[in-house]
Amino acid sequence: MSRSVAETSGRLEKIDRLASLLNGLEPDEIEIAIAFLSGSPRQGRIGVGGAVVAAAHDVEPSPSPTLSLEDVDAAFERLASASGPGSASVRGQMLRDLFGRATREEQEFLVRLIFGELRQGALEGVLLEAVARASGIAPARVRRAAMLAGALAPVARAALPAGNASDDALSRFMIQLFQPVQPMLADSADDVDAALGELGEASLEYKLDGARIQVHKAGDDVRVFSRNLRDVSAAVPEVIEIVRALPAREIILDGEAIALRPDGTPHPFQTTMRRFGRKLDVDALRGELPITPAFFDVLYLDGQPLVDEPLSRRASAANEVVPARWLVPRLVTANKEEAAAFLARSIATGHEGVMAKALDGVYAAGRRGQAWLKVKRARTLDLVVLAVEWGHGRRRGTLSNLHLGARDAQRGGFVMLGKTFKGMTDEMLAWQTKKLLELEVARDDYVVFVRPELVVEIAFNDIQASPQYPGGVALRFARVKRYRTDKSASEADTIETVRSFLPT
Repeated sequence: MSRSVAETSGRLEKIDRLASLLNGLEPDEIEIAIAFLSGSPRQGRIGVGGAVVAAAHDVEPSPSPTLSLEDVDAAFERLASASGPGSASVRGQMLRDLFGRATREEQEFLVRLIFGELRQGALEGVLLEAVARASGIAPARVRRAAMLAGALAPVARAALPAGNASDDALSRFMIQLFQPVQPMLADSADDVDAALGELGEASLEYKLDGARIQVHKAGDDVRVFSRNLRDVSAAVPEVIEIVRALPAREIILDGEAIALRPDGTPHPFQTTMRRFGRKLDVDALRGELPITPAFFDVLYLDGQPLVDEPLSRRASAANEVVPARWLVPRLVTANKEEAAAFLARSIATGHEGVMAKALDGVYAAGRRGQAWLKVKRARTLDLVVLAVEWGHGRRRGTLSNLHLGARDAQRGGFVMLGKTFKGMTDEMLAWQTKKLLELEVARDDYVVFVRPELVVEIAFNDIQASPQYPGGVALRFARVKRYRTDKSASEADTIETVRSFLPT
């Protein structure tokens, strides 16, 4: 089915084929199938490198299909949980056993699945439409449930006939405490004049270069979730203490966590992200690098969901329960001169720019749209590292020249549109060398090919048409601004977004 979907160019035909597949699944297979068709196991990274996979791939394939979805999912679960001395060898044997039960075609699928390189075009938008088609539930209903659930897979399990569900089954997917929702995202505007031209009177906020957080409180129980919905409560005790002291009994807040210098200006993004590392001495880091929350939205307050309320109502709720020192600076205006002055103050304080938000806009969890527009000093794109070249001269021994790709929302995968080795500090070179070697899937004499997982923010001067790269465009004067370790590859900018920068 994966190959069948990949070979189908038309969106509607892809949806039809996927819907047919989903309707034929058993209930316990639905969530696994959604994950595989999306291009990644449910377990995420399973801890096997390119050499291990290559060795397993040499195993003689099974002459006939015997593997089920549940077999593969269980094998991935065992691979992901293997740890301790000798675990690499154990994983290798597990993988050889799995590949020995797979046909040659299934082996190829498994390799691409493990490396995140499926190119079948079954992106979440297409899968969502397929779930709607298979279940007979309106796509808007499925989309909203997936946003509030934080994922499509559990919604598919509830919606599909194989799960003995009906349209009413999706009513349980509502905003609720300690179930984080996908954050609302923003489109871009060239300047504040364009933003106000689009929105009219709008709420302007400082655009902070911090880590997106979503904080849930019920009584004294407070938890903090990251942009990708991971529980990071242990890393930010300051945020826990601040929200616990708020007068609200129950609340869900959206905002940023940012490390500020003594003068109130922000540290670089990568410095803030030190507070969210894997191995932390939180007490020492808290003294050295305190975190300040800056909230800009309230999604739930004392038993009342607010996601369907206009921003003006949500902002009013934030003002009622959150002290001003913990709120993002905000200005409501339709005046372009006032907006320009507000943008200038944000930049003078060391921040990126402003967010312009429609006052009547509801909170569209997980979606990017015209209700929120970002205005920044420089044009940037969030791209995915596809490969990297070894450096020369003083950079010898480090991975330096990045191969950059934009997300292909129509066909799946990523489209290469340039390279850059500019803008990197020595610290960044050392970090990316270690990180990219962990993602390695293959190499030749000069290039290390990696799983397309790492998102990097690239500043650039212009976009120009170019036959040199598959996307038909190239970046001019591209340089690395920072790594977006808080973003997944599925949140990278699309090739359509890149092309929109072409001069008309």
